Amino acid sequence: MLTIVLAALCLSGCEAQVRPPQPEKVEKVGEFPPADRPVATIVSSRWSTEEARDRVNEAEKVMDRAGIKAGMTVADIGAGEGYYTVRLAERVGENGRVLAQDIVPEVRDALAERVARDGLDNVSVRLGLPADPKLPENSFDRVLLVHMYHEIAEPYEFLWRLHPSLRGEGEVIVVDADRQTQNHGTPPALLKCEFEAVGYRQVRAEETESAGGYMAVFRADRPRPAPDAIRGCRIDRDPALPAPTATDDMPS
Repeated sequence: MLTIVLAALCLSGCEAQVRPPQPEKVEKVGEFPPADRPVATIVSSRWSTEEARDRVNEAEKVMDRAGIKAGMTVADIGAGEGYYTVRLAERVGENGRVLAQDIVPEVRDALAERVARDGLDNVSVRLGLPADPKLPENSFDRVLLVHMYHEIAEPYEFLWRLHPSLRGEGEVIVVDADRQTQNHGTPPALLKCEFEAVGYRQVRAEETESAGGYMAVFRADRPRPAPDAIRGCRIDRDPALPAPTATDDMPS
């Protein structure tokens, strides 16, 4: 009896020792080229404090430049603690929808609690996979990737699977810093190359001082190639260069 009681106590009080669920399997669709660049580690679900970001009006400026309006359906990928999620929910209004996604279960759960606590009825929270955002097809007017693209280890597969989720003139909005990927940024030329290799077209790019870098906007209005046909981007490995740069033979 004592053994049974101790076992029960451990099951109720030793949750940290429970083995996490195995990653969901992704349908095999072909071989994607590897990323020829370092991948930044996920060090925090927070890029900066929300108060500091609001002091420079970051979210409002990014949403304005991204053309996010009432009634739109928007995905916030790598949503973290939900800085953009809650502000997107207010911007799109009751007739719009926001899907907030993260790949870390604990972060997803904390965000879901925040969404429920704040009564954000137009927001749903989902767990994604590192190489698959798991978004429904033909559903989004805007997809935001804010200060997280450099953490994607399989960018070609990720972008390939993201491609069908956009509506006709839907756009992917990337906010990042112009520095090496291992230093939590992405050189703009490399970003453009990786997107265009998978069937996107860059429609504009501009500096975003309030968000600590630049904003690049892409549309999925080119055919999505078969995974085996994707031509990977290469970067210059010269250590004297301040940052990786695209080579001349990158897709245009």
